[in-house]
Amino acid sequence: MNSTTAALSHGLVGDSPQIGAVRHMIEKAARNRLPVLLLGESGTGKEVVARAIYNANPRGRFVTIDCGSLVGPLMESELFGHTKGSFTGATENKKGLVELADGGTAFFDEIGDLPLELQVKLLRLIQEKEFRPVGSLQWRHVDLRVIAATHRDLKAEVAAGRFRLDLYYRLNVFPMRLPALHDRRQDIPPLIEQFLDAGRDDGLPEFHPNAETLATLLAYDWPGNVRELKHCIERMAAMHSEGAMEDALPSALLYARSAASLHQLSEAVDESLLSEEFHPRASPVISIPESEKLAIERALASTHGERGRTAEILGIGRTTLYRKMKQYKLDCHGLASAST
Repeated sequence: MNSTTAALSHGLVGDSPQIGAVRHMIEKAARNRLPVLLLGESGTGKEVVARAIYNANPRGRFVTIDCGSLVGPLMESELFGHTKGSFTGATENKKGLVELADGGTAFFDEIGDLPLELQVKLLRLIQEKEFRPVGSLQWRHVDLRVIAATHRDLKAEVAAGRFRLDLYYRLNVFPMRLPALHDRRQDIPPLIEQFLDAGRDDGLPEFHPNAETLATLLAYDWPGNVRELKHCIERMAAMHSEGAMEDALPSALLYARSAASLHQLSEAVDESLLSEEFHPRASPVISIPESEKLAIERALASTHGERGRTAEILGIGRTTLYRKMKQYKLDCHGLASAST
């Protein structure tokens, strides 16, 4: 199955072994109604996977429950509903999110944020398939499938007393760990194409990252995972104009690229090629741009301004070298212009 076909069937894009394993687990999970626990860093697509499990064998409604928002005095009512007159302002009976999911799937997003007082009620819901609305003396039966997701280490949360051990065991029947984006970099190009296509549908300008920008996107570690990549591509599309690609890159990527470029330059410059007079003075603090500028100055000086040879020594393309020389206002001998 190619990434396009897979995206249509599961909402997941990519051909990496890691995402292929996730698709395989989705197909297995869809064959039953056991609780599923989705684990992984924020932004890895846990809700996408939850919906894929539901869509593979749709039944009833898919109801998302944001556990992080269940705070304050009305959180139990939000989850389980209430009866008329059960508290001030309860002017009529109200169904909670759990009852709305009856016959379908309840997706408890960020289950690690669920308050302890609701965890015991959720445990009964999973074990007995029943709940009681606020103000009611009657238990109500529901038939629903529970899928939970969290970026937290639930074992650590249990050890810290913030998560019930019995609830953890009830949820951890069918665990699935989603890979971080930096562990499946080969999926970044098709993800970019998907986000560009979606952006065009939303009226964003059409553009394609050039080779240098794509290399930056591929090298970045993406701590925010697929969500961060999506927002980055949307920002770049929104800000794109001819020749302005550099300005469209988020600051985190620009900093990461500068750091990677400095590392590359540091490794590429052969100290034996450079004259002693160009060795930098020891300094306890030097910024990334200053270090990068210094490396280029030294390389230019060692080649007597031969920019082709300088780019070769530094391990970068000529276009990149010219851009950086312009950025740091360096002439072909590595000297700053008089204006600086």
